[in-house]
Amino acid sequence: METKKYRFDEVTINFDKKRIPLSSAQREKRQGTFRYYGAQGVIDHVDDYIFDGTYLLIAEDGENLKSKKQNIAQVVDGQFWVNNHAHIVQGNEQCDTRFLCYLINSMDLSGYVTGSAQPKLSQANLNAVTLSLPTLAEQKRIVEYLYMLDQKIDVNRQINDNLEQQAQAIYHERFETASPDDLHSGWRTVTLGEVATILNKSFNPLKEPEMLLEHYSIPAFDEARFPVFDLSTSIKSNKFIIDASCFMISKLNPTTKRVWKPYCLTGNAVCSTEFIVYKAKDKTITDFLYSVIDSNSFSDFMCSHVTGSTGSRQRTTPSDTLSYELILPSEDDLAEFHSLVSPMYAQIRINAIENDRLKRLRDSLLPKLMSGEIDVSAVQF
Repeated sequence: METKKYRFDEVTINFDKKRIPLSSAQREKRQGTFRYYGAQGVIDHVDDYIFDGTYLLIAEDGENLKSKKQNIAQVVDGQFWVNNHAHIVQGNEQCDTRFLCYLINSMDLSGYVTGSAQPKLSQANLNAVTLSLPTLAEQKRIVEYLYMLDQKIDVNRQINDNLEQQAQAIYHERFETASPDDLHSGWRTVTLGEVATILNKSFNPLKEPEMLLEHYSIPAFDEARFPVFDLSTSIKSNKFIIDASCFMISKLNPTTKRVWKPYCLTGNAVCSTEFIVYKAKDKTITDFLYSVIDSNSFSDFMCSHVTGSTGSRQRTTPSDTLSYELILPSEDDLAEFHSLVSPMYAQIRINAIENDRLKRLRDSLLPKLMSGEIDVSAVQF
């Protein structure tokens, strides 16, 4: 595949001057439905937008510029707002915007990033990046190939979001609206501690032989809600040992709800000690109890039992959650509930695993497509 070299600013249109940062206090007063983007994605929603169309956002600063734990570039469609921590550009007549996104994410830009404590990719340095571009027709062909994978990933993500909302709605309608003073026959009020236990079996990576761990961390949840696979020698702190019968919620900053049913794809699953790990005393009600901790009522309870000052390090005390009161329905009503929500949770698991496979396929194809090792002109769609 023949390519031609360009400076970044020769093939892009830059819109950085249109960015308007809003403080957290300003955003609090302007809550709305429009996405508000920072360096690595949506950080809030506000009542207006600056941009309308298809644009490429590239992180201007942040630790991820060095670590590359996440892609630094993302295509954003529609109406949205951007602060001054992300460059915003479009490709011109020589460069497809989506192709540019794939290309930037496949490149090593460390030579253009300055600062160690606070890495920064300035506009001047970004403009100086050298790009090797094939013809526009070839760019669009590559995008078409990769975008099919991204669209399938996005469809799976939307399906999972919808299934989670349905499961939450079913639980809410059946059990959160019931009056504790007027329960159906066979229903009773119990505490979480009566029907579940908290697991805290510890794994010390410094005392174990080297092994590959299926690691459920807070960053892994926030990035893709999928575990990362790390060598135990690369993990410096203790973890909790978990299995497929567990369900868990983050005790850290409970205003941001992080509820997880681990997939346990291997026998070496561990999670961050920032999670509270539960196990049902009766395994047949595991999905029901997962719905309990995924409810708004439980989230409100978590938030009302935090310790620590206001800010980024509030935590809920795990033992306090065992006093949470819930309605435990009859066996027949539990069975009916499980017949509805358990298939949803099973499909969420299937879609999440498929998305991980598709992402790995896309990421393995990306450098080969960009280098011309794979000739997309011969690929039939």
